[in-house]
Amino acid sequence: MSKTRAKADPRRWSRLVVDGVKQTPSRAMLRAVGFTDADFKRPQIGIASTWATLTPCNMHIDDLARRAAAGADQAGGKAVVFNTITVSDGISMGSPGMRYSLVSREVIADSIETVVGAEGFDGVVAVGGCDKNMPGCAMAIARLNRPAVFVYGGTIRPGAKRRDIVSVFEAVGGHAAGTVSDRELKEVERTAIPGPGSCGGMYTANTMASAIEALGLSLPGSSAQDAISSAKQDDCELAGAAVVKLVKAGITPRDILTRKAFENAIAVTIALGGSTNAVLHLLAIAQAAEVKLSLDDFTRIGKRIPVLADLRPSGRYAMSELIEIGGIQPLMRRMLQRGMLHGDCLTVTGRTLAQNLAKVKDYPSGQDIVRSFANPIKADSHLVVLYGSLAPEGAVAKISGKEGLSFRGKAKVFNGEEAATQAILAGKVKAGDVVVIRYEGPRGGPGMREMLSPTGAIMGRGLGDKVALITDGRFSGGSHGFVVGHIAPEAAVGGPIALIKNGDAITIDAVKRRIEVSLTASEWKRRRAAWRAPKPYATRGVLAKYARAVSSASTGAVTDEGE
Repeated sequence: MSKTRAKADPRRWSRLVVDGVKQTPSRAMLRAVGFTDADFKRPQIGIASTWATLTPCNMHIDDLARRAAAGADQAGGKAVVFNTITVSDGISMGSPGMRYSLVSREVIADSIETVVGAEGFDGVVAVGGCDKNMPGCAMAIARLNRPAVFVYGGTIRPGAKRRDIVSVFEAVGGHAAGTVSDRELKEVERTAIPGPGSCGGMYTANTMASAIEALGLSLPGSSAQDAISSAKQDDCELAGAAVVKLVKAGITPRDILTRKAFENAIAVTIALGGSTNAVLHLLAIAQAAEVKLSLDDFTRIGKRIPVLADLRPSGRYAMSELIEIGGIQPLMRRMLQRGMLHGDCLTVTGRTLAQNLAKVKDYPSGQDIVRSFANPIKADSHLVVLYGSLAPEGAVAKISGKEGLSFRGKAKVFNGEEAATQAILAGKVKAGDVVVIRYEGPRGGPGMREMLSPTGAIMGRGLGDKVALITDGRFSGGSHGFVVGHIAPEAAVGGPIALIKNGDAITIDAVKRRIEVSLTASEWKRRRAAWRAPKPYATRGVLAKYARAVSSASTGAVTDEGE
């Protein structure tokens, strides 16, 4: 830890709650939950747990939170465990409930900020294990700027025949196409999800865990551990101890969350072939940390970073198989040696990234999960930011190269995910179509639903390399194929995607980074004059509040942009 910070007050916030005669009532309340005289003199560490039995991603996190608390207590702190919400993307996918998914990121960030701020915790350990609670935790950590460590709940093991949740979605498409029988579909349903942990490919959960570790907010190795493992249990206890050290040293998240750190996170996400959701979430975390980050930074960095990891959904391997050969640390060391990472960034260990990676061993010889720089899966980023007449503020494509680098076809337009999925399953989407799913943006959805059901149906029907899908919504980390999301401005605010009609010629060019529709200026003007905003999906409650407050996807779809 930095010697220059050694005199920092280790109880900067909690002393305002528990010290002095005036705070006698506070101490009386805390005695009832187990505080002793000695505890009032220790740094208070809030343990934010996202435990719930509503999803396999989080069903084990209560134990992990208790282990983090034990680690904090043993290191001289006083841990207090509290909960926040989580929702399951995998369960709500394809239903109206998915509208609450991205909304939950904001609720989680708000709730952690609320509890830590109200209770005067000196430090925080946040334990997350699903797509939105991880960036939600990181956003809260950035806002609060109190010493903190994030702990990833860990990945799930593969199911029978190396299946995972995406196998189930694609089996539904296969069933519609007649290639998967009723019996086979039931067997996939029963065997794909064997127990606790987050979805097993380089989908959004594992992407964000890796990005957060690359940011420096997690202990080395935290992103690449099985959910049910002694390594993950040790990680939690070490995180509890680490945050006490950070409190005593006075190291806060904004010492760590620098622009260079975000560049590291982007670079690692690209090398791993990570989810498009990383773009949305890293923009949001940067905004919370008051670091300037834009879509164009992903393009700039992506030009020099290759895709190296052959991981699902577009690749062959699961996260658990990457863990078996050493996780992401050897990849990060390779990238550091090639000048692709900033080694001088501070991390939650109190050391720099370069110091953390100094003794990391390389991958075993003969492995083919992580490619060499001489033989990349793709020479530059698979996360392609597009602009053009369809997306003046930008859009995000996930182009691995397997789908080709350009697509031109005729629009087949759907106002919402359900209609599109029904049409795909019914065989109404044909080769050469550009499926347009609109009114699914942050405001229009509201909540920017993920399109895993329609993309899974497309893959299951064997159309993955024959059609494109574009949307002002977003994609699950499990989506693959020729897909473009985050189109901004969105349809609900009158963006160009709202004006597209069936049969319009759409061109997507990943090399030129353009997404265009062939319309004359006069036709654009005519359609815009005729367009009317639809009625909002919700007029009361959290969805309505979110729709009124949320920013464009191009700035992270956040609800607290500030001034």
